[in-house]
Amino acid sequence: MCNSTHVIPFSVHFEPGRSLFEQTVYAAKKAMIAGQLRPGDPFPSVRALSRDLKINPNTAHKVVTHLIAENLLETRPGIGTVVAELPSSSRKERTALLGRDVEALVVGAKRLSIELEDVLESVTTKWQRLTPDSSPKPSTRSPQDGDRRLR
Repeated sequence: MCNSTHVIPFSVHFEPGRSLFEQTVYAAKKAMIAGQLRPGDPFPSVRALSRDLKINPNTAHKVVTHLIAENLLETRPGIGTVVAELPSSSRKERTALLGRDVEALVVGAKRLSIELEDVLESVTTKWQRLTPDSSPKPSTRSPQDGDRRLR
């Protein structure tokens, strides 16, 4: 038995009513696209995923197998399972990964009666704080955005 401690390099916030498999795959993909998991990084074993996420080993195996089938992971003899060189993803595909998070943000804002402008201002502030050079990026606003300026 191995004494080493494994830490899953991404977090999964399990939501009732949704498949543990889908939620784990989503979290792993998001971590890869966000750069938390980089090409060549070791990916947790089925045993580590199962133990650390407290999911059934069959579900953990299904997650790893699925990510390998999608060419997001690869197995290397003598090394194990590692993150593969990611295929370039379209802007639409990358944005789709935020779908659930954006929906949760919108639902939360509506419940608190927060106006869209205030949500956008808050997102912009957080974005700038997390952007290394902290300078606003050129906007890709659509004509329907009118003359609204980001603050």
